[in-house]
Amino acid sequence: MRHRKTGRKLGANSSHRKAILKTMAAQMIEHGRLETTETKAKELRSVIDGLITLAKRGDVSARRRVLGDIQDRALTHKLFTEIAEKYAERAGGYTRIAKLGPRLGDGAPVVVIELV
Repeated sequence: MRHRKTGRKLGANSSHRKAILKTMAAQMIEHGRLETTETKAKELRSVIDGLITLAKRGDVSARRRVLGDIQDRALTHKLFTEIAEKYAERAGGYTRIAKLGPRLGDGAPVVVIELV
């Protein structure tokens, strides 16, 4: 039974799923937007919102937790200096998902997820 289980499986085991979301979060921080499937974007939204909320705290503990997730000092610095300051007054909802239509190869719904 799947009672009270959160998150989507994304067709991968737990370690692969975690790696997918870490990589996508790093790319999102680096570029500000990402083109992916709708399911992955909806799952990525919660990861990015959590990272930005930690960055808004700005303390050493939060910085270490974010560095443990994205494992790139330059991107962590960018998240804490540029992105956290940009969303300092915003309470949540840091991302926007816009639908692009079905992918040609398999018909999967493709979206663009971007920072607001």
